[in-house]
Amino acid sequence: MQVIYGINPLREVFFSHPEMLEKVVVADRRGGNEVRKILKLAAEHGIPVEFGGRERVENLAPRQVHQGVAGICREHAYATVDEVIAHRHEKSKYDLVVLLDSVTDPQNLGSIIRTAHCCGANGVIIPGNRAASVTASVAKASAGAVQYLPTAMVVNLVRTIEYLKERGFWIYGADAVARMDIQAPDYEGNIALVMGSEGRGIRPLIRKKCDFLISIPMRGQVASLNVSVAAGVILFEILRKWGN
Repeated sequence: MQVIYGINPLREVFFSHPEMLEKVVVADRRGGNEVRKILKLAAEHGIPVEFGGRERVENLAPRQVHQGVAGICREHAYATVDEVIAHRHEKSKYDLVVLLDSVTDPQNLGSIIRTAHCCGANGVIIPGNRAASVTASVAKASAGAVQYLPTAMVVNLVRTIEYLKERGFWIYGADAVARMDIQAPDYEGNIALVMGSEGRGIRPLIRKKCDFLISIPMRGQVASLNVSVAAGVILFEILRKWGN
């Protein structure tokens, strides 16, 4: 269960992704114009409102500035890996899947989903442990792309990579120290692009499963790009090679 607390964050969810809200909880005797606006939005979208003691909101958002209101968000409906594979964009030459290895920042996850959707990728695959999941915050960062691009959550990324290989995918891993420039491959065939965590990159076992390790040429003094920016650079290079 994900809880959105506070007037402004809750109002933003209403304006961007009201379908993710399951219920709004308001503390008894919490009035004011801003709360009335929240209640009006809930009525307009058919979202139930629960009134209760302040301790009810405190339990949902302990030690947080909740302003007496909270929203309970429903769980994201994840796709299967096969559903992701089947979701090829009509203009794409091949299948293109993005795998994220331990990406923990919700903003990065949302940005990558947004970019993957804009690039016509089939979908995104994330691990179930030690990684960000699809929440209302991720949906907001994706600018709504989570509604259009399937995201699968898997137990084991290594087994998923092996399965993708069986299905005819080439596995490309983004690695800051790889000798192969991202412009070098022809990117022919179905592709699974693996992006690593914000700090440590791809884990060694995942790296060993990659068919190719590629890096983005850097000219500045900073050693690497933000993972969402790096994913965008590589995805658009793949599209360029595909002639899209």
